[in-house]
Amino acid sequence: MPGAGVSPYYKDSGSVPFSSRVSYAARKRMFELFMAVMCPGPEAHVLDIGVTSDTTFKESNYFESLYPYKDHIVCVGTENATHLEQVYPGLHFIPVQPRQPFPFADKQFDIVFSNAVIEHVGNRGSQSDFVREACRVGKSVFITTPNRWFPMETHTGLPILHYLPNEIYRQILRHTRLEYWSHEANLNLLTKNELAGLFPAKLQVRVALTGIRAGPFLSNLVAYCRY
Repeated sequence: MPGAGVSPYYKDSGSVPFSSRVSYAARKRMFELFMAVMCPGPEAHVLDIGVTSDTTFKESNYFESLYPYKDHIVCVGTENATHLEQVYPGLHFIPVQPRQPFPFADKQFDIVFSNAVIEHVGNRGSQSDFVREACRVGKSVFITTPNRWFPMETHTGLPILHYLPNEIYRQILRHTRLEYWSHEANLNLLTKNELAGLFPAKLQVRVALTGIRAGPFLSNLVAYCRY
């Protein structure tokens, strides 16, 4: 099947105990929040930014699995996700290149959705460009990302280490089997304030915490706005 295999972004998931189960539970909660705050109707045109080629883990492309109006989804990604068109008839997949403008008109979509992509696009400038482009093509935007202050870093499965300054944290990872995640281009975590700061100042953005709880912490950030 086209698109089959493990995406680089899921390559360490199998070595983290229960990570897939926990990740799916968190993503279901994010989807429930999406439906509650965005209130999409059956005619809403939705763009999903960042679908994956992965067919191994249940949490992969969970939006396509859970969203009830699949024939109104256009999804884009840098990986080959053409298999989604076979799994969900009516859905349309378009490949895109990293850090390039999306091939869509201004405000073409009623809702732009993106889950756990912004932490993988590079430095803060690239993250800001990503948000700006999502806002350009959408009338409303819903973007999720892991919460940097959650005690367990979900990509590496390591606790607390990511609380260190980024330079020190990445330097340590470079000497482990998790070296892939030491590069800013592959993983650049965000705090609540940092995520909010990526949006154009003129927009009224809400940033919520959701997902899995560990003490006072929740695993995910969700930023959303409507025009």
